[in-house]
Amino acid sequence: MSDPNITPVRIKAPHGAKTTEIQWADGHRCVYPNTILRGYCPCAHCQGHSGETRFIEGGNSELRDLQPVGNYALKLVWADGHETGLYSFRHLRSLCDKPECEHHAPSADASES
Repeated sequence: MSDPNITPVRIKAPHGAKTTEIQWADGHRCVYPNTILRGYCPCAHCQGHSGETRFIEGGNSELRDLQPVGNYALKLVWADGHETGLYSFRHLRSLCDKPECEHHAPSADASES
């Protein structure tokens, strides 16, 4: 069974928007500024091989495409052609806790229905 904390049920990334929204199976909704997604790109070119993911300033944050990778990640394609980062659902959910991201816990009413 999939972990509802890291299972997206809806992904909204309109062309030209400055944010990407993910609704998770546990009812949590996260709105990520694209600058945060680009800055926390998990690829080896951006992060190196240290195992620690840190914010890297720069890069074009205009999202051109978003593609599912199996049942575990998204491939984000940026306007400058950068597309090597695979954003695991676990990584995306952890970014939701960043102060720059807007996150909404499920309401008590939603859990009772």
